[in-house]
Amino acid sequence: MSVIKKTFAYGQHQVTLETGEMARQADGAVYVTMGDTVVLVTAVARKEADPKKDFFPLTVNYVEKTYAAGRIPGGFFKREGRPSEKETLTSRLIDRPIRPLFPEGFLNEVQIVATVISVNPEIDPDIPAMLGASAALALSGAPFQGPIAAAKVGYSDGQYVLNPTSTQLKTSKLDLVVAGTAEAVLMVESQADCLSEEVMLGAVMFGHEQMQAAIRAIGELKTEAGKPAWNWQAAPANEALQAALAANAETPLAEAYKITEKAARRDRIREIRETAVSALSAGETPAYTPGQVATEFEDLEYRIVRGRILAGEPRIDGRDMKTVRPLSIRTGVLPRTHGSALFTRGETQALVVTTLGTGRDAQIIDALAGERKEPFMLHYNFPPFSVGETGMMGSPKRREIGHGNLARRGISAVMPDMTTFPYVIRVVSEVLESNGSSSMASVCGTSLALMDAGVPLKASVAGVAMGLVKEGERFQVLTDILGDEDHLGDMDFKVAGTRTGVTALQMDIKINGITREIMQVALEQARAGRLHILEQMDQVLPAARATMSEWAPSIITMKIDPEKIREVIGKGGAVIRAITEETGTSIDIENDGTVKIASVDGVSGREAQRRIELITAEVEVGRVYEGRVARLMDFGAFVTILPGKDGLVHISQISEERVERVSDKLKEGDVVRVKVLEVDRQGRVRLSMRSIEAG
Repeated sequence: MSVIKKTFAYGQHQVTLETGEMARQADGAVYVTMGDTVVLVTAVARKEADPKKDFFPLTVNYVEKTYAAGRIPGGFFKREGRPSEKETLTSRLIDRPIRPLFPEGFLNEVQIVATVISVNPEIDPDIPAMLGASAALALSGAPFQGPIAAAKVGYSDGQYVLNPTSTQLKTSKLDLVVAGTAEAVLMVESQADCLSEEVMLGAVMFGHEQMQAAIRAIGELKTEAGKPAWNWQAAPANEALQAALAANAETPLAEAYKITEKAARRDRIREIRETAVSALSAGETPAYTPGQVATEFEDLEYRIVRGRILAGEPRIDGRDMKTVRPLSIRTGVLPRTHGSALFTRGETQALVVTTLGTGRDAQIIDALAGERKEPFMLHYNFPPFSVGETGMMGSPKRREIGHGNLARRGISAVMPDMTTFPYVIRVVSEVLESNGSSSMASVCGTSLALMDAGVPLKASVAGVAMGLVKEGERFQVLTDILGDEDHLGDMDFKVAGTRTGVTALQMDIKINGITREIMQVALEQARAGRLHILEQMDQVLPAARATMSEWAPSIITMKIDPEKIREVIGKGGAVIRAITEETGTSIDIENDGTVKIASVDGVSGREAQRRIELITAEVEVGRVYEGRVARLMDFGAFVTILPGKDGLVHISQISEERVERVSDKLKEGDVVRVKVLEVDRQGRVRLSMRSIEAG
């Protein structure tokens, strides 16, 4: 074995890239160490393309092994199951900057597997996995136009922090991942605490500057251990087919892209495509196959749309470069939900619904770093009918998980603390129509639905997606892109935020990177678009509703002595079960003595609160209590004055007259009024009788 290592400083950690010992049958395999976090990343590329596939089949699998954290999986089967949300999101994070660096026309299947085999809870494996993926591809010899690197950036006390630890991120105002080549930025994913556009741009540039050390190390590793580069060449352009197709379809296709309504435009383009395919692949010995014509037809669409935008002509739907599509906003749409909003922007529409719950509704996340509870959930659904198609309905796909996570990141900075608003919150965004940036429509709809439910957000949040068309030095940045502009353009740049700053930013590039100038223009246009949307949102619902839905739970929060928790729960849970069943409430008790009582009506909640107060109350000397006789003894009677708390009325204290037998005056079940005379050090209570009522 010939083991080659490269080590470099990366923030406060040392990163080591090692190859030559493990997984040697893969085209590229890199053992990445960052602190005690270790990720093994492999890359395999098929030498021949599948002729049945007309797309680039890149698959990225990020896998977390529980043994990496010294744990055994929960559940019955005791082995890792389907990917967690964290694994899915990290797989996407690796895929996004790598995919655009494979050449056009390369259709060979490529698979990257990043396996987390050791983890330090302070060091997230996502950055080591991204570095390993780049290095493994660089070693493989496949036509990958890298290497790339990735860096995480935090922001605390006015300073950027490179690759902050998990503890540092808890107090950081920024959690940003940036990836790029030596020359340009390719991908950004971030969550921020209402930071300015200048700070966000600075963070991206800081991360790109710092990642050059990783890019150099990967380049050195490739020089020493890389496999020979493939002799792969893209198929030459079919100029004869291009000319024939242009003569047949260019004029009608250019006219079709002036149809502003999506469905009508789509139908017309389909007609033109079918006509062109029939005309150019007809006869017993056609010059071109239907597949060749269809592929070249898409390239013709690409040139027509991009050429018009770069020439400054109106966009597909007739807008200029900076105008946001018309908005329609309604709140309180659904009668029995806790909060709802219908947000429509052009031909993109999201129905967003908020549900309020109690602590027991929080999502339990079994992560490598340990188990935790998530009190805020945002789920995004994208059914096939939203784009006029048919398809399978089932569990959420990677795209739905990613878009839901982006919307949640955009809202998280303005969510209230659970100490002031003790509700677990679930938001569901149902995308009913889609023609560009349904994730940003979900951000707007979520902000409105939360306020409709009475959630006291710190500020309203809106989001907008920006696009880019770039040819050489010429470029145009587009505000509020359509689906076709996303498909045919070079960038998808999503920005969410309040009036004062950015809360989330996501950028994906289809070309070899963009410059600081382009990002700055995109951020400024996004800010103008966001403020326009916020203005119209505020006209409909400027702040959280003062009263919540009558169907939402009412939560009463109280504190008890932690030593009293056992008394409230009772033996086998009998006491708390009786309270919840008799009052119709839901009660959660935390280890610090915090009690949360949830009920649909306030009367039930207050009754449960009264009972808990009685159970946990301390007996006061000199106070008169109403109690019930629990049992009779020869020397007196025991009276229950508080739940679980009895006191003794000595026979001499039952009546002013002499009493020979206790049963002459009392019987079990009698309701009596008694005064507390003494509570001794052992907690024993001595009482005197005040009055007796028949039980």
